[in-house]
Amino acid sequence: MNAVERFFRRYILSTVGILVLFFTVNLLLLGTFALILYLNGAADSSFPTEEFSGHIVLQNGELTADTSAQELLQHAKAWAMILRDDGKVIWEEGLPEELPRQYSVTDVALFSRWYLNDYPIHIWKRTDGLLVIGFPPGSVIQFYSSTQSRYALPSLTGIAVIFVINILLMIYLFLRNVRRIERAIEPILEGIHSLSQGKAFRLEEKGDLAEINASLNRTGEYLIKKDNTRAEWIRGVSHDIRTPLSMILGYASEMEDTPSLPQTTRKQAGIIRTQGEKLTELVTDLNLTTKLEYSLQPIKKQPVNPVELARQVVSEFLNNGLGEACELEISEEHPGKAILLYADDALLRRMLSNLIRNSILHNAEGCRITVLIGSTDNCCTFTVSDTGTGLSESQLQSLNSGHAIPSTCKETNNADHGLGLKIIRQIVKVHQGEIHFSNNSPHGLCVEIKITRYA
Repeated sequence: MNAVERFFRRYILSTVGILVLFFTVNLLLLGTFALILYLNGAADSSFPTEEFSGHIVLQNGELTADTSAQELLQHAKAWAMILRDDGKVIWEEGLPEELPRQYSVTDVALFSRWYLNDYPIHIWKRTDGLLVIGFPPGSVIQFYSSTQSRYALPSLTGIAVIFVINILLMIYLFLRNVRRIERAIEPILEGIHSLSQGKAFRLEEKGDLAEINASLNRTGEYLIKKDNTRAEWIRGVSHDIRTPLSMILGYASEMEDTPSLPQTTRKQAGIIRTQGEKLTELVTDLNLTTKLEYSLQPIKKQPVNPVELARQVVSEFLNNGLGEACELEISEEHPGKAILLYADDALLRRMLSNLIRNSILHNAEGCRITVLIGSTDNCCTFTVSDTGTGLSESQLQSLNSGHAIPSTCKETNNADHGLGLKIIRQIVKVHQGEIHFSNNSPHGLCVEIKITRYA
């Protein structure tokens, strides 16, 4: 499953989660509403008809309601009456004057459907007649409905089926819409991925997102054209500068070695040669970083002994004149242990050379530089540390985040062009390694690089 599919699967799952949350919240709201009604007396809101009937008793040959029955009626603002079998009212309490005191069988049949005139009523059968309790108009809402039993189950089943069909239809429409969006966005995401890797791509400029596709196509063409122009410019400048630079270095070296010239002239020629060599190194760095950035540098991985490689790099610095201010040494984390690394020998040499050169360049007052080679089961570690000035916490954080920092070479003639560190990062990247910067104790900088041995 690629990144695009994972994105849309997460989108679908999150939406399903939203639906589940929606139903859960609604159930909680319904439960909360029911609880509030219960706590506010909704469970006791219905009039206790049977209980009320029990408080009407026969005393001295007459029906009499006790105090509890009267309080129930007053609380509900209701009235009550008892009808004899022939429809005559034999007892009443608060019965409105406009209501009759005699009812026919038809009248009883009509108000038995819960309303007498506009008064909602409750009825209760007693041994001595029919108890009728009436409530103020509009205070109670009562509905009457009936259906044949053979239609009841199909009706409930139909309601459930309609509900389920609506849910399934909603899910289907949602998934269909997501799939449509996925088909439209997937090429865009793939195009952005190709754009981030500097690869050429071409999106079809049609559909709902045709305008976005066209903009991405133009952006991709512009960036590729821009990168090609930069790479061609660097290659062209490097090629054109090679011949005049060689002549400058040749003549400057010849003048520096000519005894008949004045000492001042020979010294100036030496300065010209030194600066020319720095210019040559800069051109080489530009070419290398361009090749690494655009994958133009073929990676020739082969078995490499990292300890021997580090010894050779250190020897070159010592033989070419390290300077009196700096000391350089090499050590092994596990002396005598054979280490084998599959990597590009030339690129690793350049990586170590740049690390050592950075320590020399950034510590003009001098320092002690140590190159430590170690290994684990899967990785080989290159650690270059010095006892120089080190870096601030903000600079370390910036470097470990992959950002560049301004040169620390101040007020010296050894201005750092910043390509050394960039090349180090690029070499570590092509070897699928990791780089970490930290400060030495009590002072100085430590750079640790881990490279997988068999990547």
